[in-house]
Amino acid sequence: MQVTTQNGALRVPSDATPAEAAAIVAAVGAHISDQQAAAVAAAEANETGKPWEGTRFQFAGRVEGLTGVSRRVPTDAPTDEWTATGRLDRF
Repeated sequence: MQVTTQNGALRVPSDATPAEAAAIVAAVGAHISDQQAAAVAAAEANETGKPWEGTRFQFAGRVEGLTGVSRRVPTDAPTDEWTATGRLDRF
């Protein structure tokens, strides 16, 4: 079965029951809503002039978890996390 949404088509297994298909569509819809809410929050943070407020330490924790090295994220680091990673303080 294929369900068309504004974000594209979602293929549901043909052997899924109506309840399973509804659960899959609901889960995907919730995921898309969460992404949209995160994008709105990020845009609002950029408008305040303090884009890292409340997320700088969270980002540093993710980097430490991935690399095993604790690094400071400068307050003037780019808000794009891929770019910011390249500008972390090394020591």
